[in-house]
Amino acid sequence: MILRVAYLVGLQLSIVCCWAFSCHKTEFSPDFSLPGDYLLAGLFSLHADYLQMRHRPQVTLCDRPGSFNGHGYHLFQAMRFGIEEINNSTSLLPNVTLGYELYDVCSQSANVYAVLSALSLRGTQHIEIQENLSHYTPKVMAIIGPDYTDHAVTTAALLSPFLVPLISYEASSTTLSEKRLYPSFLRTIPSDKYQVEVLVLLLQKFGWVWISLIGSYGDYGELGIQALEDLATQRGMCIAFKGIVPFAAQTGDKRMQDMICLLAQAKTTVVVVFSNRKLAGVFFESVVLANLTGKVWVASEDWAISTHITSVPGIQGIGTVLGVTIKQRLVPGLKEFEEAYAQADKGAPRICPTGSWCSTNQLCRDCQAFTAHRMPGLGAFSMSAAYNAYQAVYAVAHGLHQLLGCSSGACSRDPVYPWQLLEQIYKVNFLLHEDMVTFDDNGDLLSDYNIIAWDWSGPTWTFRIIGSSTWSPVGLNINKTKIQWHGENNQVPTSVCTKDCLEGHHRVVVGSHHCCFECVLCEAGTFLNKSDLNSCQPCGKEEWAPEGSQTCFPRTVVFLTWHEPISWMLLAANTLLLLLLVGTAVLLAWHLDTPVVRSAGGRLCFLMLGSLAAGSCSLYGFFGEPTVPTCLLRQALFSFGFAIFLSCLTIRSFQLVIIFKFSTKVPTFYHAWVQNHGAGLFVIVSSMAQLLICLTWLAVWTPLPTREYQRFPQLVMLECTEANSLGFLLAFTYKCLLSVSAFACSYMGKELPENYNEAKCVTFSLLLNFVSWITFFTMASIYQGKYLPVVNVLAGLISLSGGFSGYFLPKCYVILFRPDLNNTEHFQASIQDYTRRCGST
Repeated sequence: MILRVAYLVGLQLSIVCCWAFSCHKTEFSPDFSLPGDYLLAGLFSLHADYLQMRHRPQVTLCDRPGSFNGHGYHLFQAMRFGIEEINNSTSLLPNVTLGYELYDVCSQSANVYAVLSALSLRGTQHIEIQENLSHYTPKVMAIIGPDYTDHAVTTAALLSPFLVPLISYEASSTTLSEKRLYPSFLRTIPSDKYQVEVLVLLLQKFGWVWISLIGSYGDYGELGIQALEDLATQRGMCIAFKGIVPFAAQTGDKRMQDMICLLAQAKTTVVVVFSNRKLAGVFFESVVLANLTGKVWVASEDWAISTHITSVPGIQGIGTVLGVTIKQRLVPGLKEFEEAYAQADKGAPRICPTGSWCSTNQLCRDCQAFTAHRMPGLGAFSMSAAYNAYQAVYAVAHGLHQLLGCSSGACSRDPVYPWQLLEQIYKVNFLLHEDMVTFDDNGDLLSDYNIIAWDWSGPTWTFRIIGSSTWSPVGLNINKTKIQWHGENNQVPTSVCTKDCLEGHHRVVVGSHHCCFECVLCEAGTFLNKSDLNSCQPCGKEEWAPEGSQTCFPRTVVFLTWHEPISWMLLAANTLLLLLLVGTAVLLAWHLDTPVVRSAGGRLCFLMLGSLAAGSCSLYGFFGEPTVPTCLLRQALFSFGFAIFLSCLTIRSFQLVIIFKFSTKVPTFYHAWVQNHGAGLFVIVSSMAQLLICLTWLAVWTPLPTREYQRFPQLVMLECTEANSLGFLLAFTYKCLLSVSAFACSYMGKELPENYNEAKCVTFSLLLNFVSWITFFTMASIYQGKYLPVVNVLAGLISLSGGFSGYFLPKCYVILFRPDLNNTEHFQASIQDYTRRCGST
């Protein structure tokens, strides 16, 4: 409560001080005021600001020679015209008249004075201190204006405790939408929040991401470029340079020279200038002076089509100018109203009566002197702004119409408080010359922007409307063919720090701006996702990609299939071997009691043939897609079967050596070997050892189907996990030991009788075994492709075929083709010959 009282006392003192220092000999124009049942105040900049240093709180005298502002004059007349229309209407506010008090607010001090004057009680120049401001009745019910954001902020703050409606026609700063600070502020111009979104959409439309921002001193420019920077950065753009034109800047001064120099060094093609008209003029005069050309200048609404800017000498050579403007509208009859005003006999300004409270800033000598042939032209920019002031007057009238219950045909004359009128203005929804007028919760009018481009192709400057914005969501429609670009061949200028990378190259940011980058080729196995150009994404496990790819491709799943030609050849060879083994078994069974079969091992031959057949059957597991059964059996079964064969081969060679060499020399060992069935026991123990190794292998290092991804980027190899396991190496090592043992035993029997001497054939078969597996491991170390199982099958076939051909083929040959050698006499003769040779040595 104490703060509220202090605030009101301060207001009262302010107005007294302002009055004390400004009211000397005062004059006024009758056109600035009009009596009525309800008064509205209008704040317009009819003259330029007075920038000289002041040493005391004196209100600026606006009516000064050479400072007339034609733009503010048109808005001034639009309010007068609107109120005249409403007072002449029979449907809007019947039997009620609106009056006005208009003020020239060329400076902040003049603006404050006008607001305090409007807040004063009728017939006085005082603001009465009341405990309950809801019953306060100021001289005016609502205020139209002012134009500049800085003035509007001050005005809105002063009016907030009284809730007097303030409807601005040009103040677009987003700060004023804060209802907690400015609860009674509304506007008929779109908010800068919407303007900033439209500007960013315009930049995006042409792919401009490397930009500079220039703002003007004050809330409008500074808050505008800050909002632009925030939103543009969110949308992926980079701000190369940001500058503020100082309040008291002069063309070509040191500060402006430095700013233009830094702007040139930024090397951006596009510059967004979010500035008021006055400082934008200073900026572009400095741009022309520095000969900074060849750029695209994006204009904010306040100067986009202002003749104050287009009249700067040499500005037509700066490049292409695009901008946003409020939607072009006309106030029907305003031009004729201004012409009538110019032709009317207005008389000379009047002196304020003694003791009156008239204002020094309700005077415009230039306006008094206008004639039909000498009056400011009503351009498109001023007409649009005038329409906003005209709209504001009608919004107040419609709110008052609702508040007074005029819908019945007659308005009541009940007391009206500003806060009541404010509530009704928020609810207005009416059609004004085909435009719907309504306010949102922030007091902002829902209106669209036009997108324009400057056109110097004719004898004078003009602009083209090249597009427009839309609401909810904010969108942009642009006809690019209407734009005349400054470059060669009418090409759209680019504004990027680094040109887009070639296909398959990702960006590596250089420096602090993500728009500046180097292009690096994507590695194999990665691809460039178009939604994220800054990194190469890895392909999925089942996919692959070559270098510089923009997509991933499915990997080809490969394994040794049944229907490939190489598979047919191997299968045919393996099947033939199986048939030979079976045929040999039948042949040996048929001649089981012959000397050749008995010398070959008799029934032991069938175990050897069976073990070779088992090894041959295991080779079928290398064809087709690997499964759990095939992975478990193919290597283990081969290792076990071939180990049995080598065990039999070893013990057969060792037994012949014992019979012929050790039976007489070491008879005790020989009889023990025979009595204890040493041959059979060795085969069993040796085979069980290999069986134990294989079972341990299958249990601990279980071979299972697997998908191998590392060897070939574009392939998925289906294989079994056995080649690198310790179990496989143990089984193979054991086979090697048995092979060496078989070779040693057969070599020891190289001097045995011819029919029992198998050293040459066994050596040949074992040599084939060694060579085949050496070849396999050599190939496995240098080749890991699809056909590695082919090499494995070939090694197995050679080992099995070598064992079969080295041991059994000579026996089969004797049985089938040399029956004369398959008799007891021949074998006894061979043994006798061996005995004679041994006796002679």
